[in-house]
Amino acid sequence: MSIKTRNMPGVEGMDHVGMTIPNLDEAVAFYSTLLNAKEIFRLGPFDAREFPEVDGKDWSLAHVNVADGRFTLAMLEYGNGSRLELFQYDRPEDRRTTPPKNSDLGGHHIAFKVSNLDKVLELRSEYGLTFMAGPIEITEGPAAGQRIIYVLDPWNNQLELVEYERAAK
Repeated sequence: MSIKTRNMPGVEGMDHVGMTIPNLDEAVAFYSTLLNAKEIFRLGPFDAREFPEVDGKDWSLAHVNVADGRFTLAMLEYGNGSRLELFQYDRPEDRRTTPPKNSDLGGHHIAFKVSNLDKVLELRSEYGLTFMAGPIEITEGPAAGQRIIYVLDPWNNQLELVEYERAAK
C-alpha cells in the first residue's frame, strides 16, 4: 500500500468523533448528563430504500459505506467546543452488535479531559460506567503528569478519562 503524505488543502482540524450506539435517546441522555454535553441537532432517519441510487449503489452504501442502511444521528457539543456524533442504525439486520476491541482493526476509544480524577473515582459507582484497573500514573517522559483510566460505557464502548498536571492542583 502506498500512503500519500501530501497535505490535504484547507484542513483546519478535527471536527468531531462519531460513534454508533444501540439506542439514540438513551445514549444522548447518558452522554449529555454524564459528560455535560448539549444536543445541538438531530437528523434522520436516513433510509437507503427511500433515496435514489448513487453511481449504481444504494444511497447509504455510496455515502457511509453501509449497504441497506437506515440510521438517525445526534450531534452533542461539549463546553470546550469538541463534538460527539452518535449514530443509531436500525438496518442492516446483520450489523455487529458489539463494539470492536482496542486491538481490532477500527478499534478506538474516546478520551475526555477531567480536572480531578480522584473525585471521579470517589463517585464511580454513580456513573453507569465499568471502570478498568487504574488509574495509570505517568511520571516520566513527554506525558509526565498525566493520570488516566479507561472505562466502558453501558454499551461497552471504550472511553478514557485523562487528568493533566496533577502536581499543579
